[in-house]
Amino acid sequence: MSRSGLPLQLVIVALGTGCALGLMHVACVIGFQVPFDPNEGWNAYFTQAAMAAGTPYPPPHGLMINNYPPLSFYVIGAVGKLTADTIVAGRVVSLAALLAVAIALEAAARQMGCSHAEALFSSLLFAAGLMLTSDYVAMDDPQLLGHAIALGGLLAALREPRTPRLMVVSAALLALAFFVKHNLVILPAALAAWLFLADRQRAIVFVASGTIFLLVGLGVFKQVFGVSLLDQINSARTYSWTNIQFGLAQWLPWGAVPLIGAAALFLLARRDRHAMFCVIYAATAAGAGVFFLGGAGVDANALFDADMALALAAGVLMNRLEGRALLSAVAAAAFSIGPAIELASLDADWRSADYWLHPLADERRAAAGEIALIRAARGPVLCEMLSLCYWAGKPPEVDVFNIEQAYLTGARSDTDLSRQIERRRYALIQFETLTPFPLTPRIRRVVELNYRVVRRDDDRVILAPR
Repeated sequence: MSRSGLPLQLVIVALGTGCALGLMHVACVIGFQVPFDPNEGWNAYFTQAAMAAGTPYPPPHGLMINNYPPLSFYVIGAVGKLTADTIVAGRVVSLAALLAVAIALEAAARQMGCSHAEALFSSLLFAAGLMLTSDYVAMDDPQLLGHAIALGGLLAALREPRTPRLMVVSAALLALAFFVKHNLVILPAALAAWLFLADRQRAIVFVASGTIFLLVGLGVFKQVFGVSLLDQINSARTYSWTNIQFGLAQWLPWGAVPLIGAAALFLLARRDRHAMFCVIYAATAAGAGVFFLGGAGVDANALFDADMALALAAGVLMNRLEGRALLSAVAAAAFSIGPAIELASLDADWRSADYWLHPLADERRAAAGEIALIRAARGPVLCEMLSLCYWAGKPPEVDVFNIEQAYLTGARSDTDLSRQIERRRYALIQFETLTPFPLTPRIRRVVELNYRVVRRDDDRVILAPR
């Protein structure tokens, strides 16, 4: 038994069992031609473009918009040569990245003094939260790949003795992660703040190295692709308090107890340098994550840094409670509340035999019918769920979400797309729903006048010219 006692052991068994079952289900569905998220087809098309044309960035005034850094497209494209399906390749990379993140979190907790059990608890707490509160596990999206690289930078920064060389390595990995996913700025900021408090000389090396790597990377990007990366990632997006409220309502049932745990860690071990890193990281990540949530289309990944920071803080708290049996038992029980609430709120399908024996059977049939219909269409097809057009062998036409954001913010005019729909250019148009309509009222009127519904199911609707 670990130093942390039986209660923590029981929580670890419960979390580990849940994660194992979740990964088993993921392994069964990873190769299915079923859309997991709108990001998948979007990433697949730009990965295809990167491998075929050498650049994942379309012309600036087209109807496809790429606001991601470039590296993930080439990594997933290389794996895609083995799978013959870029979406499946992205899912495989994402799953491998999750395993790498889990291993890195365990290693980081060990470097901060945790026992094997306490470090495993941190890792499993994050993994369970990811599975219960998001759809990013084995999804074709670079978020977890970026986090896996960034955590390599954290491990380098935590390693003792702390040397200038390790600071340079840490900064290089964190800069590399930024060129995989541009929202990965929280961990380097938290590390810089912590290092300035713990070791100012090493902090200067870390910040200076990171700045140089970032500037060199931006310069190389401009030289290779002919555009500014900062301009690319700064795409039009609406922002609202309602988005923040919705995101917090989804996250707090999971995050409330770990937040309390981070506060307790601050009060208990404020002179402990590793505990202070966890608190700084958690506070920075939670604050920045809440701010990010206000952007339209921002998903649970905005709080992944907070999830990782709080998971590390939870493991360190359990370690620092060593010798306080009652408090340790209470903390272990409390940390099980979030997973229990999220599990209870899930759709009851996971309790059925079909969920495990015939996973996604209905979704596979629906998607197969939609893909066949799109493949048979003579002419271009506008897909909001781009993965359907990808699997049907159709070229990408419109990035519905980003184009809508450009219209809503006034950055672009909807005249061009309206005219194309009015001319009935598209053999089919696929939307996730007509209410609410995913584009502007003007485009809705044009669609209603010129197209009719030919297929509708629980998830999507397809229209053809009248």
